[in-house]
Amino acid sequence: MQLGEVIKGWVRCGVMMAIVSVGGACFASGGNFEYWGVTEVGFDINKDWRGVFEERIKVRDTGGELYYHHSDLGFVYKSFADWIDVGVNFRKIYTKDSGGEWRQEDRPHLNVTLKTKIFGCQMSDLSRVEYRDREKAEDFWRYRNKLTVKLPVELTALKLQPYFAEEVFISMNGEGFNRNRLFGGFTVKISKNVKGDIFYIWQADRAEGTWADINIIGTGLKFYF
Repeated sequence: MQLGEVIKGWVRCGVMMAIVSVGGACFASGGNFEYWGVTEVGFDINKDWRGVFEERIKVRDTGGELYYHHSDLGFVYKSFADWIDVGVNFRKIYTKDSGGEWRQEDRPHLNVTLKTKIFGCQMSDLSRVEYRDREKAEDFWRYRNKLTVKLPVELTALKLQPYFAEEVFISMNGEGFNRNRLFGGFTVKISKNVKGDIFYIWQADRAEGTWADINIIGTGLKFYF
């Protein structure tokens, strides 16, 4: 049996276990569940610069309540080297507070992404420094780091490519490490310029010394020009 077939077999087993685990987690969470929808458009400005625009919504399971929306525009400089991208973005956020009022946040952020390939797996490490300018709340800096691994296999006739990621959040307002996300998902090439994304996130947040978790199912569409 070839090594590629062995890897595919292990991946299929892992996928089935992940599906079972995710389903169990969602039902065991006592309704602590969300849906996220993402649309992204990427476009080349010239050989050095690339523009990226993203829209994201978040919906709670409590009556399908939309409680979050953001628009994010960024520009990425990609000509330093093949293994690094540097970008600057601005994000406009609207979040519904505990009283049902919508609050705004302006969030500029600087991003540095390191890229490599190990054993055929595409790996990227995103470091982000962001400033959270919030309405009627404390403003502060935050650091985020996201490590992503894309496996070198394609599953089913749809050619689904599995990936896994972990993202940590460190707030500079004295709270320190207070959020962690674990990702698992699949991307699929819909057409030459369009990719789809189906993902699950387990998110843990710490507030006043206590950790609480939520389960997130999301879908995304990415357009590239």
